[in-house]
Amino acid sequence: MTHPSLSRVIETARGESPADLVLRGGRVFDVITGDLIDGDVAITGDTIVGIGDRYDGREVVDVGGAILVPGFIDTHLHIESSLVTPFEFERCVAPLGVTTAICDPHEIANVLGVDGIRYFLDAALETVMSIRVNLSSCVPSSHMETAGAEIGASDLVALRDHPAVLGLAEFMNYPGVVHRDPACMEKLQAFRGGHIDGHAPMLSGRDLNAYVAAGIRTEHEATTAEEALEKLRKGMRILIREGSVSKDLAALLPLLSERNSPYLCFCTDDRNPLDIGEEGHLDHMIRTAIAGGATPLAAYRAASLSAAEAFGLKDRGQIAPGKRADIVAVRSLEACDAERVICGGTVVGDAAFAARRIVAPIGRASVKAPAVTAGSFRATSNRAQTDVIGILPGKIITEHLTEDVAVTDGDKRPDAARDLARITVIERHGKNGNIANGFVRGFGMQAGAIASTVCHDHHNIAVVGVDYADMAMAANRLGEIEGGFVVVKDGEVLAELALPVAGLMSLEPFERVRADLMDLRAAAKSLGVVLDEPFLQLAFLALPVIPMLKITDRGMVDVTRFEIIGRG
Repeated sequence: MTHPSLSRVIETARGESPADLVLRGGRVFDVITGDLIDGDVAITGDTIVGIGDRYDGREVVDVGGAILVPGFIDTHLHIESSLVTPFEFERCVAPLGVTTAICDPHEIANVLGVDGIRYFLDAALETVMSIRVNLSSCVPSSHMETAGAEIGASDLVALRDHPAVLGLAEFMNYPGVVHRDPACMEKLQAFRGGHIDGHAPMLSGRDLNAYVAAGIRTEHEATTAEEALEKLRKGMRILIREGSVSKDLAALLPLLSERNSPYLCFCTDDRNPLDIGEEGHLDHMIRTAIAGGATPLAAYRAASLSAAEAFGLKDRGQIAPGKRADIVAVRSLEACDAERVICGGTVVGDAAFAARRIVAPIGRASVKAPAVTAGSFRATSNRAQTDVIGILPGKIITEHLTEDVAVTDGDKRPDAARDLARITVIERHGKNGNIANGFVRGFGMQAGAIASTVCHDHHNIAVVGVDYADMAMAANRLGEIEGGFVVVKDGEVLAELALPVAGLMSLEPFERVRADLMDLRAAAKSLGVVLDEPFLQLAFLALPVIPMLKITDRGMVDVTRFEIIGRG
């Protein structure tokens, strides 16, 4: 929808000529006062021009007593992790009320570099929903992994003035900030005074003071109310996260009061189509928050106006004159059941989606990993004491466990009876062919293997299994299908999902991806896997900027010490 002239906005706001669209028969939920306001909502182009009065319109829609709330803003996500392209992502979530998504395309950037970011910037100009981009600040996330690309400050500055860009994305290398790493300082200086997203799990005290003083203003990694409260008190906006793996809403819900809600927002970081289909997206967070005791005002404010204010989006977040016409019609505030969604004055639906210009996908044939054999997964060692990654379900932080694993013929083998599976990361960008082996507890796997190229943030191949031959088959199969997810048992592929766009996104509609994910989940459970979302859980086990113990292609990483401690 076009942006109207100032003269036409004023003219239609005064009722001197008909608005383009009038919503009649509903009540506006005011996210400042909590009041319900009777009257029409008049829209001209992409702009709300009037509320609380009677208007004429070229098109008048009776919303049948619905409550009209501002469109929802997801303040932090990686659309790639939804496993579909931006165009399929919006077709999946916009009908649920998400009208703005603030994304960091660092998944594709870690594979393809600046070209990956440009793909998202180009797509953002064509989508029905508003996609805004924070430029990926840490590619790679640290020096302890091999990514497909490296992005410096000058690369980011060259993209800074694009109309879809908001600022600098999550600054994951918090040790680099605190200890003034030159490359980190260059990026922070380049965006100083603008928006910089945070990412500092468990950081507190003087180090947190230093991190915030660097100009970083948001945080989505707070996992306890105490952690979030300290960060709020030090000036950070807290983005409450509820994704497919990281689920922090229950822990942070006590903070979601009407008093605090102007400084709290919602984000998903990230949800896949299966979870969206079963539960929802931001609408699920709103329903869950209200059911958990938050007032509708606090919940809807966090999902809209607070989010807009946190990111400097002064043109949205409230149904009020002069604001962008992002509106969701719900039958009840508690149910958050979107019946009709308008994005920038455009009614969300098949017609709007069909009118888009689709940007051609990029990043085909990006999996260039070496062929592996069963012998590639041996963990050579002469000592029984072993570092083990301990999974905490519903969190991306892990435990650093220590177990004794017997050495047999120079190898420490997986032990399903003790829930000790092999975890391996294989470099897949064609850089060095690194292979690192370790142990993980928490999958519950009794047979076979699962493998993925969605492996944050370097997106190498990650494999978990208790049978080396199955692990080799799973890893090699990923090369054949250009990346994705694979489940193997007894030499047979039980289920797979091809993600040929940079090894991260499918070319299929989200409905097909959802169906394939259901098959993958069932196949993983047939191996004994107990995790609800094993593939995204696996992906985060390779992210070396989230405590405590992780693994990359360079070896096991003690994140607390920020160093590699063994390769296996």
